Amino acid sequence: MIEAHELTKRYGDKTAVDGITFTVEPGTVTGFLGPNGAGKSTTMRMIVGLDRPTSGTVTVNGRPYAQHSMPLREVGVLLDAKAVHTGRSAYGHLRALAATHGISTSRVKEVVEMTGLQTVAKKRVGGFSLGMGQRLGIAAAMLGDPRMLILDEPVNGLDPEGVKWVRTMVRYLAGEGRTVFLSSHLMSEMAQTADQLLVIGRGRIIASGPVQDIIDAARGVSVRVRSPRAGELAELIAGADVTLRATEPGLIDVNGRSAEEIGEIAARAGIALHELTPQRASLEDAYMSLTQDEVEYRTEAAADHLGHNGEHAATGVHTEGVAR
Repeated sequence: MIEAHELTKRYGDKTAVDGITFTVEPGTVTGFLGPNGAGKSTTMRMIVGLDRPTSGTVTVNGRPYAQHSMPLREVGVLLDAKAVHTGRSAYGHLRALAATHGISTSRVKEVVEMTGLQTVAKKRVGGFSLGMGQRLGIAAAMLGDPRMLILDEPVNGLDPEGVKWVRTMVRYLAGEGRTVFLSSHLMSEMAQTADQLLVIGRGRIIASGPVQDIIDAARGVSVRVRSPRAGELAELIAGADVTLRATEPGLIDVNGRSAEEIGEIAARAGIALHELTPQRASLEDAYMSLTQDEVEYRTEAAADHLGHNGEHAATGVHTEGVAR
């Protein structure tokens, strides 16, 4: 279990992590999401003692990480796969780590096989691809057969088979009752892998809870409506809490009204409907909605382009391209 209370980290006048409190429970995969610069890596570094909090506390299995006498057996960590002596072989790197904790050579061989490194284990790490470097980092994290895994972008650089392998592995480990805490920018993968989510923006937790609850709370359920009189229908269903988006002529996505409400409004007006389909938002949709005001670095030109090509105010009706 990871428990953070009012955890804060400042670098001069820059607050990287701002008084966050959270718990990562055993037996679950908890995803850690947030834009670049939101404080994810700083938080992970504080959990494992690489950065000292300015204030607040964080404990791992009941005590600060630095107080564990055998940390590799408590927590497996992948924060920077490149933090390896490039002149060593993968096998040599793992043997050196194992020696610090009295871990057997047989266990080194096990994690080499577990991570698919058999054919390159005796080669110098400096020649590894990004994906092979990630596999070595995961092998090092698994070396002590830890009760907890903390993985920062573990699927970065992996091919589809490798991504699936990581997903299967962390789900299996959580099923054994271990704690798994990982970050990723791949929303589709996180949606398949995580049970719980923490979403951070500008150093503060902006959402937490089960994956589907966060999706539903952030964007709710939209309704896909197709009609030859879509523009007229859009005007009838508009309202203060209704968002409409024209995706193509004759087709609109509606947030804020149910399919039943839309169907009744269309029936009263004698408007034919060719499609009326409730659609749940994706994790990516929810993430973009949650973090739209928390992004520290954004491409203004792209935002301006979107703003002049089809986006609309939440309370307005946009009917460009909607057949009337």
